Amino acid sequence: MNLIIFLIVGGIIGWLASIVMRTDGQQGIILNVVVGIIGSFIGGVLFGPTIGGGMYGWLSAFLGAVILLAIINLVRRGAVR
Repeated sequence: MNLIIFLIVGGIIGWLASIVMRTDGQQGIILNVVVGIIGSFIGGVLFGPTIGGGMYGWLSAFLGAVILLAIINLVRRGAVR
């Protein structure tokens, strides 16, 4: 059950991160959601133990998704817009 919640929340965070990064129309919703899930996981693993849970945990997941989307955008397009 926790895995399903993690995937849904990671997908939502990825979608929100793609809107912030303005990549929602360029890369497609599926890629943005998958990158958001992976970025949320990475952000949670890297920053989660140091800042704890709650709102800061959500923020670390969001930042992980934004950073990973920026990296993907650099690789695919050449520059973050």
